[in-house]
Amino acid sequence: MQVERFQYDNNIVRNFAYASMIWGVVGMLVGLWVALQLVFPKELNLGPWFNFGRLRPLHTNAVIFAFVGNGIFMGVYYSLQRLCKARMFSDALSKIHFWAWQLIIVAAAITLPLGISTAKEYAELEWPIDIAITLVWVVFGINMFGTIIKRRERHLYVAIWFYIATFVTVAVLHIVNSFELPVNLFKSYSWYSGVQDALVQWWYGHNAVAFFLTTPYLGLMYYFMPKAANRPVYSYRLSIIHFWALIFLYIWAGPHHLLYTSLPNWAQSLGVVFSVMLIFPSWGGMINGLLTLRGVWDKVREDVILKFMVVAVTAYGMATFEGPMLSLKSINAISHFTDWTIAHVHVGGLGWNGMLTFGILYWLIPKIFRTNLYSKKMANFHFWIGTLGIVFWAVPMYWAGWTQASMWKQFTESGQLKYQFLETVTYLQPFFAIRALGGLMFLTGAIVMVYNLFKTAAQGSLLANEDAEAPALEGAYHKHAGEHWHRWIERKPWPLLVFALIVILIGGVVELVPTFLIKSNIPTIASVKPYTPLELQGRDLYLREGCYVCHSQMVRPFRSETERYGEYSKAGEFVYDHPFQWGSKRTGPDLAREGVGNNKKSHAWHYNHFDDPQAISTGSVMPSYSFFIDQDLDTTTTAAKIRAMQTLGVPYPKGYDLIANQDLMKQATVISLVLKNDSIQVAPNKEIIAMIAYMQRLGVDIGKSKTAYNQNQ
Repeated sequence: MQVERFQYDNNIVRNFAYASMIWGVVGMLVGLWVALQLVFPKELNLGPWFNFGRLRPLHTNAVIFAFVGNGIFMGVYYSLQRLCKARMFSDALSKIHFWAWQLIIVAAAITLPLGISTAKEYAELEWPIDIAITLVWVVFGINMFGTIIKRRERHLYVAIWFYIATFVTVAVLHIVNSFELPVNLFKSYSWYSGVQDALVQWWYGHNAVAFFLTTPYLGLMYYFMPKAANRPVYSYRLSIIHFWALIFLYIWAGPHHLLYTSLPNWAQSLGVVFSVMLIFPSWGGMINGLLTLRGVWDKVREDVILKFMVVAVTAYGMATFEGPMLSLKSINAISHFTDWTIAHVHVGGLGWNGMLTFGILYWLIPKIFRTNLYSKKMANFHFWIGTLGIVFWAVPMYWAGWTQASMWKQFTESGQLKYQFLETVTYLQPFFAIRALGGLMFLTGAIVMVYNLFKTAAQGSLLANEDAEAPALEGAYHKHAGEHWHRWIERKPWPLLVFALIVILIGGVVELVPTFLIKSNIPTIASVKPYTPLELQGRDLYLREGCYVCHSQMVRPFRSETERYGEYSKAGEFVYDHPFQWGSKRTGPDLAREGVGNNKKSHAWHYNHFDDPQAISTGSVMPSYSFFIDQDLDTTTTAAKIRAMQTLGVPYPKGYDLIANQDLMKQATVISLVLKNDSIQVAPNKEIIAMIAYMQRLGVDIGKSKTAYNQNQ
């Protein structure tokens, strides 16, 4: 048997490791800043570029795609070469992948603070960046599959299954969710509207968690935890069940983000059923990981790397127990729109992704630099302050979430709402402060790690090209008599990819297609009309400022909500919303009925509230938007926006784009004159006028007509 000599590429591993560490600190620092903005709203919201609504998407994108994304590529590039006993397919593609991914991150870091955003959670980056992400993902896929094809190891280890499923599913999710109609280089509208957009977004959003933050990290767990413990995986049979059950069930779970909304009940129910079932494969993976350490628990107490990994897998188990629990309607009625969900997300993000990344980095850097860890004391300090940071972060947010839900739903003995919404915000200030302390602790640990690992690298030297040898892979594989059926697919990368694609497409097709093709899913409402040009411009300002991260536009059918906000929301009222704006968190009140009923406020109130929120609502954590008063509304885009909306099916009259700005100025002038009567001088061409127009429009169409649905569908 011929033995071939080759070299592993550790240079690309080093690059992604450094990028993960640096971007991790940056992303966590932004997270700490936005946490403190809720404690010191006047002092730390440095509008417009550094207001909460613009920085919060920057934080989520930086942590998900910069910190975790680079961590994924670091682990995949290291483990894949060794599992395949082959150098990466192309050094050039590796370099293109690395530098292009960093440029995408830089583009996000520039555009999001500038307000260039699609306003879809975890998918805020505009269409040119979406195209760049697609191209880089293709480069990654070619490099990965090229490596698998030229492998010298016939068997595809379980980690590679998860890498393949990650590649194909993220590609499908990104492409489907990113269908956008460009207006110009910096602006686009989602092809989908209202209910359909909400379903596609949370089908994507939940599975971004599933297939970007979970499946690749499970692959890393299956490789690096046995390596660190020097033990085989506890059960290979369990890993097979874990893999196939997980990727099949996960893709169905997105609708549990939309319970009690205007999404059709059948889709909500599917989301609940499959979310509850998810606990079984998820805990199967956790058990497989933890029982891999059987017989070495004494080593765990001494080895800081294993301690990081144990906390990571435990956090994975906690988060994947809580996720199915939160998908139960009775519990979701309490948790949704509250800080409970924020706590849940961060147990996974900080505990599962963060701690596993740290453990891998502590194992990997000394190995590729051929030296010992610079300071075990620093690493142990990082472990304890990071673990305590998670506790100080999550526990106050759990408490805050339960408190919010309780206060929102409380009635007096006479049947009146007991608390104003603002009272729930002011009551939570201490919890926000403790959460920020927890974030500071976790960030401190990460900074200590970066120092420790850079010192480790400095005292060693990078083994950029690591010598290796393995027998050449010869001949085609033929199934042997009595061999388990799954052994065949473990040796066939292309069938594995195709089967994984089929498995993940089943849930997506069953959930999405009926919602788009069956009209009765989205009944129309005769009184709902398109936005006026001024209101459309105001809505785009609302999207630009990230208002959706604090305000929902979805009144659920609970007495506490209809009493507070007005009539519950219906699917037909969102048919012209590209994208939808149902939100996922209420730091501020729901705005779905802001322009009607008891919620309606004067133009002057809105003007003063945007200018100085705390002067109007004592205790508010809303940033100031005084720059709306000074900035001119960009009406050069109005015609293009109208044409785009017409292409998307919004029934503006033919040729309306040519006169839209005339109607815009007429409505703006009326608002300006009303403000003048209240002694407020503001020109009709200012952004504040468009924002007031949009606020005053919300809920008006439903307020005009209590007749429910147009039967002429």
